[in-house]
Amino acid sequence: MPLTLEHDRPAAATAAEAPREYVYAHDVCFRETNVVGNVYFANFLEWQGRCREMFLRDHAPDLLRRIEDGLRLVTLSVGAEFFEELHAFDRVEVRMSLAHRRGNRVAVRFGYWRVGDGAPRLVARGTQEIGIMQAGTGGLTPVPVPDSLADALELYS
Repeated sequence: MPLTLEHDRPAAATAAEAPREYVYAHDVCFRETNVVGNVYFANFLEWQGRCREMFLRDHAPDLLRRIEDGLRLVTLSVGAEFFEELHAFDRVEVRMSLAHRRGNRVAVRFGYWRVGDGAPRLVARGTQEIGIMQAGTGGLTPVPVPDSLADALELYS
């Protein structure tokens, strides 16, 4: 009997109930692999950051000015769990959605999907929690999530 992993089971929610996902597409390069040819695990975390940055570029570009003025998006925690390996020239979609927003903290989830060779396959999942802070003379101070970011995140909840 084949082993069935949780990520292989159909989702209980209908497509209408499922959260929208921001998608960052990435083609794996040789430099992201080891001598055996599979992707270094650290790259999955790098892709989370890249996905988050592209999301900000596309949905809250005004934050760049605020970051120049001391706004900080501080990564408080990050994680990933892996189901299958990726290799050079695999195409992966990193799909991000809002897990929750509480006070000055935002938690997002990521699904890593191998695409382009048949049906998409979930190869990993990740999470990240971000604290919204303002740099000042006394260090970092928690501040509310900026409206542009809050509005953009609601599209993906």
